Amino acid sequence: MPTRRSLVAVALVASLGSVGAARPAPVATAADMTMGNPKAKIQVIEYASVACPHCAHLNETVLTAFKAKWVDTGKARFTLKEMLTGSPTVAMAGFLIARCAGPTKYFKVVDEIYRSQPKWADGKIKLILQGIAADNGLDETQFNACLQDQAAAAAVNARSLRASEQDQVDSTPTLFINGEQVKETPKTPAEMDAAIAAALKRGAR
Repeated sequence: MPTRRSLVAVALVASLGSVGAARPAPVATAADMTMGNPKAKIQVIEYASVACPHCAHLNETVLTAFKAKWVDTGKARFTLKEMLTGSPTVAMAGFLIARCAGPTKYFKVVDEIYRSQPKWADGKIKLILQGIAADNGLDETQFNACLQDQAAAAAVNARSLRASEQDQVDSTPTLFINGEQVKETPKTPAEMDAAIAAALKRGAR
């Protein structure tokens, strides 16, 4: 017969069973921005910030080619989960502008902000962002109103907090393919293709 002590030990182990357990696989939500075929066999989720230099580098060297080869052809869906890393103020402004430009221009704006990063050193970030906004249909009045939208800012902040606290992502860029985190960030399109091949082989979906 089990003793009282052994029963307490079993109960303690059971209560702690979730400690150290694998975190749940992230999923795209209605609050996230996505592109590509929702039913594609490849589902890529990136946690990123438009103020993150490493995210900009990944966008230029890997993700642009990935989107052309996989997303634009309907073979993959791509989701961006917004985080406020790098300069939180700049990241917030960038995501607000991308959202204000509308769903069809969101990823175009994000790409242009990434590519503008080398010009930020001169301290004229607001003017650079305003120029990107203007190129995507937002005049000065709309630009200023966008940056002053407290409800939209609160929503961006909530998404960033959810990424760090609920999804337990603590750095950008962080990539998941079919629910599995890519441990080593791809450095080339070939490495990204290899990560996709590995995900398909695992049959995670």
